[in-house]
Parts: sequence; C-alpha cells; structure tokens
Amino acid sequence: MPQSPPPGHRAREAAHKDPASLDPRRNAVRADLADGALRGKVDAERFVEGQQRQVIQAAVPLRSRPDLKAPLDTELLFGELVSVFETRDGWSWVQAKRDHYVGYLPAPALSTSVLEATHRVRALGTFMYPAADFKTPPLMHLSIGAELAVADEGETFSRLVKGGYVVTRHIAAIDKFQRDFVEVAERFIGTPYLWGGRTRLGIDCSGLVQISLQSAGISAPRDSDMQRAELGEAIAIPPELEGLARGDLIFWNGHVAIMVDGVMLVHANAHHMSVSIETLPEAVERIAKTGLEVVAIKRLPALGA
Repeated sequence: MPQSPPPGHRAREAAHKDPASLDPRRNAVRADLADGALRGKVDAERFVEGQQRQVIQAAVPLRSRPDLKAPLDTELLFGELVSVFETRDGWSWVQAKRDHYVGYLPAPALSTSVLEATHRVRALGTFMYPAADFKTPPLMHLSIGAELAVADEGETFSRLVKGGYVVTRHIAAIDKFQRDFVEVAERFIGTPYLWGGRTRLGIDCSGLVQISLQSAGISAPRDSDMQRAELGEAIAIPPELEGLARGDLIFWNGHVAIMVDGVMLVHANAHHMSVSIETLPEAVERIAKTGLEVVAIKRLPALGA
C-alpha cells in the first residue's frame, strides 16, 4: 500500500509512469471504454462520444470509482458542464469541461437540459432563493465560481432562466473577472480543509489555487503537480527564500501555497485544518520536518495586468 502523504499535502500521481502515456485524471480511458476522441491513441474495448450534461447541484463530489466510500478527488460546481461517457447503476462516468478531470458522480446531479452561462458567482458564497425575498428559505447554497443562466438582472435580485433568484451584487457577468487572485484566496481564510474540496465549505491546497485563479480569468489545472508543471514561469529558488512577490506559487511535492507578499503566504493545509496565513519561514520549517523541501517557485503574470 502506498504511503500516505504528509498532512495537508495533496499528492496525486498519474496511474501510468510512462511519460508518453495519457494521464487518466484528464483522459477518459478505461480498459473497457474510452472517449471517442482517443481512438487510435489508446486501447479500449469500445469508444463512445461524450454527451454534454450540466451540474444542477450546489457542489457534487467527483470520485475515482462509483462508490460513496471512495475518496473525494474533486468537486464540480453548479452550472459546470461535463461529457458523460457512461451511466450505470446510478453513476455517471464523466469528464469536466473546465479542467478535464475525469471521474464518477451520481447521475441525478446532472441535467440533460444545458443552459449557456451568462454569469458566475463572485461572492465567496451566496444563496439561491425561490422568490426575490431574502426571508424565504433558500433552495441551495452556491459557492464562488458557480455558473448561472440569468434571465433578468435586477437591482437587488436576479432571476434565473430555470427559476430561482440570486442576489445581484453577488454575481458578475461571465466575462468579468477579479483583478487580484490573491485577494480571492485571502477571502477563504478560515475555510475548513477538505481533501478534494473546491468551495467555501471545504477546500484543499490546489483547489484554493484553482478557484482563485479561475476567478481572475486564469485557467488552472486541478492538482498541485499539474499546477507546478503548467502554471507561470519558474524562477530560481533564492537561498534564503527572499525577494518573492505577491502571487508567486510555492511548491513542495504534493503541496502548493500562494505568496501574499514577500514574507506571508496563504494556503489550505491539514496542519491547521483550514485555509490559513503564516510566514514563509514558518511553513518551510514545519513542512521540512515531514521530509519535504520547496521544489519550485512559479511566477504568474503581474496582478491586474
């Protein structure tokens, strides 16, 4: 059995170690079934074209196997689109459109009626109400990043195409983004740590990076190894870890944090079991006791550029 990663470290490795192989986290491939787009690239008993569906629950767990006891790999938010390759025994095997993550989720969490999103939730969280009245019991909680199809945008409440109302000041047009993704990450301070989480109710280290960047209009993969490989430009690791800038991403094997300034960082971690802010030296010293050192620093485009 593989050794568990140190607390707070999200370490997922591709099932195939051959660099030429396809990462099953982002490619819908099994021995018996695969995405039709992979025909000729992988071996499978049959290939199917994915059918587009839309998430209609506030947040739905995506798992590596169709089992409620399986670990939570990630979460898909209300309004996100997926391609469904198989539905059986109440589970759908899907690939998320936004970050291409593959897994199983309960089939009732999806709708065959797909609406184009016009807005997204910009507040850390909000509620969907049955009427334009905040005193009515809400239908569901929506976390930052949830996507909505708005029929009418009012001064106080906006009406959704399929019914329900959201507070107008809590949403933004789908093409309007936050200027500072670090400020978004800081809003999550105090949020409980949840392996695989992507919402204000629970989030992990790479989920915090992904949601914060997406809020600023920057596409980001889901897991920390993907983020280390694909985000920003690598800069040399300073001997004393000095001279870092707001927005720099600090990587350990299986963990990632965001620099708030040259000294402080914010990250979701299982030491505090929450999103917390602390000094870089404090985090480095504590994590070093688990046998891990900083392995990379990635710098993204200037904030607000």
